[in-house]
Amino acid sequence: MGSIVLPHLKTGWHVDQAIMSEEERLVVIRFGQSAQKECMKQDEALYKIAERVKNFAVIYLCDIDEVPDFNAMYELYDVSAVMFFFRNKHMMCDFGTGNNNKMNWVLEDKQELIDIIETIYRGAKKGRGLVISPKDYSTRHRY
Repeated sequence: MGSIVLPHLKTGWHVDQAIMSEEERLVVIRFGQSAQKECMKQDEALYKIAERVKNFAVIYLCDIDEVPDFNAMYELYDVSAVMFFFRNKHMMCDFGTGNNNKMNWVLEDKQELIDIIETIYRGAKKGRGLVISPKDYSTRHRY
């Protein structure tokens, strides 16, 4: 099985193109500070599942220091924030954390990541703009 290298979006234009050009799959973008350890952990987890979700999702990485274009609009202040888009529309997900715009903590559990991406994809296909996460993360511990 050939490994997938997660593409880095180097400019705001590339981010827009990634979001706009995908018609069938969910676009997953990890915005963050690529050099930070927490961000690297998230990238590693996303890299490990990329092959398994490739039929319904495409994953990109974007460094918010390199590409600050969306920082204000999407409130990208976290070391790592994963956002979801479908057919050029921002998909919201209720994780139980009070932030429905993005997943702004590191989730290393591969199966949980796959479940979230799959749930958002299914909701998006049904025309929903907000989906409920398969798991409630409100009691999640911060390290």
